[in-house]
Amino acid sequence: MQAVKMYTTAVCPYCIRAKQLLNAKGVVQIEEIRIDTDVQARSHMMAITGRRTVPQIFIGDTHVGGCDDLMALDSQGGLLPLLQS
Repeated sequence: MQAVKMYTTAVCPYCIRAKQLLNAKGVVQIEEIRIDTDVQARSHMMAITGRRTVPQIFIGDTHVGGCDDLMALDSQGGLLPLLQS
């Protein structure tokens, strides 16, 4: 299974929903990078994604996007193949 990295904040319902979906798909470990406590991590996230909102989700080297993007990928049948590639 591919490594999953997620930029998050402490109180983010979209982050929680994304984690729930990933866990339901068999992901047991998610590397969480808290941007609310690390200004440099926020700047880095914005530089590599071009986005300011959380979550920002990476599966392997692929930037999936946010929670809505993750859910759309799942509904199109692309999440499991990406996780398993």
